Amino acid sequence: MQISKSLIEQYNDDNLKTHQRKLDFSTSEIDNSEAIIKQLVDFQIAIPSWALGTGGTRFGRFPGGGEPRSLEEKIEDVGLLHALNQSSGAISLHIPWDIPTDANAIRNLAAQHGLKFDAVNSNTFQDQADQALSYKFGSLQNVNKAIRKQAVDHNIEVIKHGIELGSDSLTVWLSDGSCFPGQLNFRKAFQNTLEGLQEIYAALPSNWKMFVEYKCAEPNFYSTTVGDWGQSLLYASKLGEKAYTLVDLGHHLPNANIEQIVSLLLMEGKLGGFHFNDSKYGDDDLTAGALKPYQLFLIFNELVEGMNARNMNHAKDLGWMIDASHNVKDPLEDLLQSVEAIMMAYAQALSVDRQALEVAQNENDTVRCQEISQNAFRTDVRALVAEASLRAGGALNPIGLFRNLKVRENLIKERGFKTIATGL
Repeated sequence: MQISKSLIEQYNDDNLKTHQRKLDFSTSEIDNSEAIIKQLVDFQIAIPSWALGTGGTRFGRFPGGGEPRSLEEKIEDVGLLHALNQSSGAISLHIPWDIPTDANAIRNLAAQHGLKFDAVNSNTFQDQADQALSYKFGSLQNVNKAIRKQAVDHNIEVIKHGIELGSDSLTVWLSDGSCFPGQLNFRKAFQNTLEGLQEIYAALPSNWKMFVEYKCAEPNFYSTTVGDWGQSLLYASKLGEKAYTLVDLGHHLPNANIEQIVSLLLMEGKLGGFHFNDSKYGDDDLTAGALKPYQLFLIFNELVEGMNARNMNHAKDLGWMIDASHNVKDPLEDLLQSVEAIMMAYAQALSVDRQALEVAQNENDTVRCQEISQNAFRTDVRALVAEASLRAGGALNPIGLFRNLKVRENLIKERGFKTIATGL
């Protein structure tokens, strides 16, 4: 299914008066609203191929119908999202879930939908059907050298697929670790992992980046070999200038100060990008901003401050991606909600009066610091986000149009009710 520009334009025309009234109020409240809108137009958030189907838990999975059955259909679904919001112009593939049989054809299809290929992701946390050796006791950390080599070779294969598609980065997330004390020699596990990452790093093209993702727990619960941002930073620092830390918002211990982590990684020039989601108990992979919108704003507040301090391009110098699991929602609607929440947090952070905040900080005026920050967070920026979508050719209300056009119903007619997305 494709959404024509004429349908989007007609929908926007029908809602333009209401939008303009809201926009007029917002621009009267926010001094730099025009600059914010322009930055929102440029900002793109990649959609992972694995988030286009219904997720699940270890207890069950309840598909909603019309899920993409192939890589081609996944690209079509991301194209739908991008047509609606004009902020989802990239897709991130997980290998071997999404190996293209014809890379040129896949690149052409993506281009038809206005999409680029974001980071490619390796998978050494599962055993595949044709896999010779098991990752039950880890991949790059494994005591078995043959298993470590298999994991290295897989990552190098992923890089090759990425080159064919026009990607320029590799994300490595390892489920390696241990469940019981004494099971693992921590030092040897670190050294084995580092040696494997060095081999993978050596295979990177000169213009590529490697993102080393960390996670505090799961599937191993006593230790994880890349368990926090410090360990990831240690790996990235030892690997070289093309290696960076990747932050997944759900991969921290409870109440971790993620915004401080972000600030320090930026300061060191080692923040590579983000996987956006939200959580309450663990790595819940819920809709971004659904539970902790203020934390999302605070993270973006540090991002904007840190990127400005380093004269970074907000839209291009970091990797922005959603990593979510949709157990009870329509996956496409959930992704539209996440993109909007991210754009809102970014817009709020851009609206912070940084000069006044710096003065208050230097005067140790704690109350004033809080007032400046919370004033930006409490300011309604939805009209600015909608205006950015409008100017870029998207819908004023992407979810509203998604439902008006009965997109899910049409996908079910095309693909069937019992389809299940590949790779899940």
